[in-house]
Amino acid sequence: MGNLPSLRYFWPESILTVAVMAMFVQDLVVRRREHRVQSLTIGALFWLTLTALATYLYPSGTTPLFGGLIVHDPLRVFFAWIFLAAALLTILIVPKSKQVSDARVGEFFGLLFALMLGLYLMASATDLLMVYLAIEMVSLVSYVLTGFRRADRKANEAALKYVIYGGVASGVMLYGISILYGLFGTTRVVGDGGIGAQLADVSSRLFMAHAFGGQPAAQLALVVAVVFVLAGIGYKIASVPFHMWCPDVYEGAPTPFTAFLSVGPKAAGFAVAIRFFFAIFEKNVPGVGWVAVSDVPWPAIIGIISAITMTLGNFTALVQTNLKRLFAYSSIAHAGYLLMGLAAASAAGVQSILVYLMIYVLMNVGAFLVVISVSRATGGEHIADLNGLGTRAPIAALTLSIFLFSLTGIPPFAGFTGKYLIFAALVQKGGMWNVILAVIGVLNSAVSLFYYAKLIKAMYFEESRDDTPMPVPGLYTGILVSLGAMVMVLGIYWAPLLRWASAAFGGTTAT
Repeated sequence: MGNLPSLRYFWPESILTVAVMAMFVQDLVVRRREHRVQSLTIGALFWLTLTALATYLYPSGTTPLFGGLIVHDPLRVFFAWIFLAAALLTILIVPKSKQVSDARVGEFFGLLFALMLGLYLMASATDLLMVYLAIEMVSLVSYVLTGFRRADRKANEAALKYVIYGGVASGVMLYGISILYGLFGTTRVVGDGGIGAQLADVSSRLFMAHAFGGQPAAQLALVVAVVFVLAGIGYKIASVPFHMWCPDVYEGAPTPFTAFLSVGPKAAGFAVAIRFFFAIFEKNVPGVGWVAVSDVPWPAIIGIISAITMTLGNFTALVQTNLKRLFAYSSIAHAGYLLMGLAAASAAGVQSILVYLMIYVLMNVGAFLVVISVSRATGGEHIADLNGLGTRAPIAALTLSIFLFSLTGIPPFAGFTGKYLIFAALVQKGGMWNVILAVIGVLNSAVSLFYYAKLIKAMYFEESRDDTPMPVPGLYTGILVSLGAMVMVLGIYWAPLLRWASAAFGGTTAT
């Protein structure tokens, strides 16, 4: 589809572009007004509502846009709602968090909308250069928001490390894209003449093998390219060995942005991974499912990375005392769990990823909201600062317990639903290695209970130096109760979410 007709499907992104400029202008206009923060928050919610309305009014079906640079399909819409949910919670949390100064709230919201635009593009990109540009857009804005507190040394250090790691991962990914372009003569992953179509064509594979001096040479070049592209994707989802930025960035960034960073870019990274691997190396055969079109062992590569990622994340989290660093390593571990669904290389595996990501937004943002509540009252972000929370702020302690049990994967909480679907997808795929990977996932979930239980022990069994009730804003309490209730409900009745994920990818229900 050409540029002008494509604009009909590009309304949310267009609104986000206007919202970025509008928030900066509004920030200048209301700078000297008494209720400027409330005004800016209302403005941000207004633009987010317009974006959500445009997303809701998306036409149905699957349509390539802008000459095949991006695609409009149900998968794009699913991820858009994940981004909108994360952005809504962030906007509501920021004003009372004491993590972003009132003088810079407008800047924060403007940059958040710019980040949202990049996430939308990541979730729909079907051209490798478009993928690269979208990742760079998300990364550049993330660097700024990480170092948003300019007077904070930890924030400055975190932003610098983020830039260095991001630059390296970006360069490696771009080199991988150049190899793919050398192999196939295109950066398009779908459509006629795309990389996926060429790999599915036997004559194209034979020509590529001949051009590179034989089948083993061509195969090696393709594997190297895939690993290099995976560097850029792994950097966004914080998988091993591209995870090293994560703990420092989570600790140094403003906590509301840390909460968003833990779910938004991670989800977009998985959107890129799903499109890349399934469009290039798999073919959907009616009545059969997804069938490999090349000999590249990408599920095995993903499975190995998954096992290492979840193991490193969980065992390193055991020794953490800072809450944000603990949740950073927890986030790395959950990236490993999500990669298990990708390693299944099936519709059921992708559907389990989609369900898990939506649930992960609820429980992870909720956990970070309790950290924010404790930080604004005590000034600390360590496990010891949770001591006595069960009596000082019972609702916050109860909801955090729900989120922690859910993150562990204990029934009847929603986290169990997500992990069950991922493990089931692996077992259904069959094969000894898939079963072993599922067992590794179960064992890692057991390990995670140890460090999550430390937080519950601190809240209910450790005495606090201050026995006075801890003030929690009413808005925060309402959000925590709502998120906790959704986590409980989705742990018991997840059928609608599963149907939505099935409609977004594959058309068959993952059980």
